[in-house]
Parts: sequence; C-alpha cells; structure tokens
Amino acid sequence: MPVLASHRKPRTKVRTTTPAVGLTTAALASVTLLSTQSATAAPAEPKPAIEEVQKKVDALYRQAGTATQEYNRAKAASASQQTKVDTLLSDVAKRAEKINEARRALGSYAAAQYRNGGIAPAATFFLADNPQGYFDQSRLMDRATERQQKAVDEVRTQQASAAKKRAEAVKSLETLTETQATLASSKKDVQTKLTEARGLLSRLTAEEKARLAELERKKEAEAKEKAAKLAARQAAEAKEKAEAEEKAREEAAKESGGGSDTGSGSGTGTDPGSGTGTGTGTDSGYAAKAEKVLAFARAQIGKPYVWGASGPSSYDCSGLTQAAWREAGVTLPRTTWDQVEVGTRVATSDLLPGDLVFFYDDISHVGIYKGDGIMIHAPKPGANVREESIYYMPIYGSVRPA
Repeated sequence: MPVLASHRKPRTKVRTTTPAVGLTTAALASVTLLSTQSATAAPAEPKPAIEEVQKKVDALYRQAGTATQEYNRAKAASASQQTKVDTLLSDVAKRAEKINEARRALGSYAAAQYRNGGIAPAATFFLADNPQGYFDQSRLMDRATERQQKAVDEVRTQQASAAKKRAEAVKSLETLTETQATLASSKKDVQTKLTEARGLLSRLTAEEKARLAELERKKEAEAKEKAAKLAARQAAEAKEKAEAEEKAREEAAKESGGGSDTGSGSGTGTDPGSGTGTGTGTDSGYAAKAEKVLAFARAQIGKPYVWGASGPSSYDCSGLTQAAWREAGVTLPRTTWDQVEVGTRVATSDLLPGDLVFFYDDISHVGIYKGDGIMIHAPKPGANVREESIYYMPIYGSVRPA
C-alpha cells in the first residue's frame, strides 16, 4: 500500500536569537571601544602634595629674589654707565668746538697769506725802502709763520683728542646697550618666576590653602623657638661678661691700693680694663648708628615688598637695608652680593642690633638684625616689611657695616 504524503502545513520557524546576537555584538563593540580609549588616554597626573607645592613656591620666590639682585645690579650699572656716556658725549662736543676754533684761526692765516701773496726774499730786500726795514719785516714774518705752525699743531692735537674721546664714547655706548639688555632679561626672569609661583597658589583649593597656612605657621614657630634660644644664650653671655668685667675692676681697685705682692696681678687687671674701655667706645659709636638704622627700619614696617624698589613707599630686601643705613650716614651698594662685602664679618652668636644678616647659599636675601634673634626685612612678593626670626631662612653669614 502506497505511503500517503502528509497534508500538515509546515510550521514557520521564528528566529528569536538574532536581536540578542545583535545586542551582544553592539555591547562588545562598545566595551572594546571604551577599552581602547582607556588604553590610549594619558593617565591623569597625580596632584602634588601640599608640602611639595610649598617647596616649589619657596624655590620660585628664591629664584625671583636672585633675579631681582641681578636686576638691581644691572640697573645700578646702567645708571652709572649712562652718566659716563653723557659726560663723554659732552666732552666730545666741547672738543669739536675747539677744533672749529683752531680751524678758524688757521683759515685766517691762510687768507692773509693769500691776500698778501708770496714774494721772493731777494726781491723784497731790493724793493725795501731801507735794509733795516727789510730785516724788521722778515722777523715779523718769521713770528707769523710760527703762529701759523702753532695753529696747525693745535688743530692736529684737538683732532687726535676728539677721536680718542669719540672712541671711548662708542665703547661706553656699547657697554650701556649690553647692560640694558641684561636689565631687560633679569626683569623678564623675575616676572616669569613670580607668575609661575602665583599660578601654583591660585590652583590650590580652600582646604589646601588652609593646610599651606598651617605649614607656614609651623615653620614660623620653629624659627621663633630658635631665635628665643639665641636670645637666651646672648643674654647669658652678656651677663657673664658683665660680671667678669666687674670682678676685674674690683681686683684692679684692690691691686692699686695694695702692697708689693700684688704686682703679678697688675697685668691681669689692666688687660680686661683696657679691652673693656676700647670695646665700650667702639660699641657705643656703632650702637648710635644702629639705633638710627633700626628707627628707620621700624618706620617702614607694613610697606609692601616690590622687587627692584628702594623706597620710599616700597622696598625689596637690599633696597631696605641700603635706605636704612643711609640714615646713619653709611652708603651701602645696591645688591646683597655687594653688601655682604662691606664692613666686618661677624658670627651669628655675636650679632648686634643693626648688623646685616644674609641668607641662602647664593646670598639672595638680607635683613637688619634687631636683637633677640629677630630681624626687620622685606620678605618676598605679596608680603610687607615685617619683623621675623633670622632662622626663618638658612643663614649664609652676617656683617657689621660700620
């Protein structure tokens, strides 16, 4: 019996997995794209710690301070060179006038000779009314010739002198140009450092600024503690010195009224007495000057630090020290590098009010010692003239200017 064909309608197959496959593919593509972007993107730089920011800002201010001293030196040199150039140019102008005068004199001789003409000596002799008249005229002509020669020599001398002064003026102008270029370069360097420092500070959050202020307070407290220790040590040494001097005076008084057995002690009593007398005289003279210096410096407290400024409304560090010591009749050079070479070097333990204290290995900062480990100085951009511990910065050395 033949097999009958089935009359059932075949069921339509529904493809339900296609959308799922599409979604999965898209998702994988997205993940792959994100992974690729993450792999190629530059990793974000970690934000520096506030301590690092503080070090960086301090370093920039210090570099700006060094550039300020370069600026001050170039500015002082430029002013001096400008004065020299002006003097030389004035001298050249005066010598040019002298050359013109000598030329006019020489021209008058030449014109006179042209008008009178030239006659042979023999003809002049025969044409003369008498021989004596000829000889008189001849002597006059010789003197005239001498004057002409002097006029020629004067022109040559003035020309040589003027040429020498012109060469000096040209060389001075070249030096002035170089100095002014250094001045401009130093100014740009200062501005660059300060802009970078301000940029770092401006990017700090309020919390970071508070943390930075706390670090500054801690640094100031440590510096004040060191200053207090110095003050105590100096006070103890001064007391010990005063007691020793008093004892020496008492012994000297006893010896002066004693017998022959006090002869061996006479030298001991005399030496301290002599040294004290000399030292007191010197110290009192210096103390009088120092008081004028400190009175001026105290009057500037609260005025702003401005790089390159030397008063009266603002100062940089060496501008303040220069202006203060000027009040005591002592002229200091403009830069810290030159001021440190003035006067006598003194140890930190031997500091007296009025002494100059210098800081950093490159000697880029200076302050005026007030006493008790404290100085008056113009600190840095953004700060005002103030009192501060000398231990706030690393000390390079100190000098007594007078």
